[in-house]
Amino acid sequence: MGGRVSANATGTQADPYMPGHGDTAYGVDHYELDLTYKAAGNHLTGRAHLTLTLAVDTPTITLDLHALKVTRVDLTGANLRRWAHRASHLTLRFADTVPAGTVLSLTIAYAGTPRTVPGPDGRAGWEELADGVIVASQPHGAPSWFPCNDRAADKATYAISVTTDTAYAVVANGTLAERRKDGRATRWIYAMDEPMAPYLATVQIGRYETTEVSGAPVPVRLHHPPRLRSAVAEAFADQAQMVSTFVELFGPYPFAEYAVVITDDVLEIPLESQAASTFGSNHCTRSWEAQRLIAHELSHQWFGNAVTAAQWSDIWLHEGFACYAEWLWSEAAGIATTGEQAARHHEKLAALPQDVIVISPGASEMFDDRIYKRGALTLHALRLEVGDTTFFAILRDWVARHNGGSVTTAEFEALSERTAGRRLSGLFHAWLRAEPLPALPDARRQPTG
Repeated sequence: MGGRVSANATGTQADPYMPGHGDTAYGVDHYELDLTYKAAGNHLTGRAHLTLTLAVDTPTITLDLHALKVTRVDLTGANLRRWAHRASHLTLRFADTVPAGTVLSLTIAYAGTPRTVPGPDGRAGWEELADGVIVASQPHGAPSWFPCNDRAADKATYAISVTTDTAYAVVANGTLAERRKDGRATRWIYAMDEPMAPYLATVQIGRYETTEVSGAPVPVRLHHPPRLRSAVAEAFADQAQMVSTFVELFGPYPFAEYAVVITDDVLEIPLESQAASTFGSNHCTRSWEAQRLIAHELSHQWFGNAVTAAQWSDIWLHEGFACYAEWLWSEAAGIATTGEQAARHHEKLAALPQDVIVISPGASEMFDDRIYKRGALTLHALRLEVGDTTFFAILRDWVARHNGGSVTTAEFEALSERTAGRRLSGLFHAWLRAEPLPALPDARRQPTG
């Protein structure tokens, strides 16, 4: 079924943490986006072609598109009675109820000045830089630049074409299939053939040059302003070894290649996208703070991108895993053992209010650092309980089984118990479902390798 829609889709609200986003009545199989961007005036013209499959019998479907103006809608596979674009929702009403399983082909023309989308955690999406564009859509910003079914569980393949002034380079998800110059403009065409959630789709536009990273098990490219060439080389000197380390621990890298974009601007935090990460010029250092973030964003390719939480309440399946990956890299880089990192962060968490539930943080708290660190400590406690061999088998099997799909905490718990051969409900309840912070296991049991 299109977009890996669950069988119990009902057309109701997709995710209570993202009110007004997503429609479970259908799933998108493929997006083909043809964009033209003029940096002067921040003007975007787009044509989106979507192939989608209905999950239920329905007389209507809704897409998410913020601020931009729809100029035309064409539909094949069903008779379209009318469409309306209001309050960031593009609603299509069919002439009759269309049965589940129907495949539709939808083309939407639109244009305007893209703006970030407001949400419970702030604004996200298409944003102008001092000289270029950054697209950071987690968790609700995808509608700022293309019409979509904006829910994390609706994964699709993508083809993204961007035409812009030749002075700029364009980086998008996946493999660069074609770059064609036409007068003063250049068209860049990228293909993402692995299923991707809408919030992970990205376009980065800037005056970038590309540095190839050697020694990694997959192609790795750094895209950066020429003035940062030396700083980028120093800051990302361990990128190839990081990829190799995570491949050994988590299994094969999930995508064809990995792109890193470093903007000329200062960014408060790095940005996660599928097969790509974006950093600010301020992250170009050898400090542990910068290095842990480089490891964190890379690990999201396994945990968050290849394997994506179906609901935002399970965000610890992204951020707790990525935080634990920081600690694993810390040990591999000879900075501090994983056990030492766990003990240090447990002590910090113990001094903070004990009023969050990891698997139910609430929309306003889902990016709270306590969720990140306690999620990582949950994994460390699991590792101590089952041992290194079983623990890393769980992580590798988790990715292998669910690569390209959407998951829940219950599925991770079930896999852990099957692999360990015993019940682990007490451990998971204490760390994920109860407010009080559990004590760390005896330090003498903590693994050193």
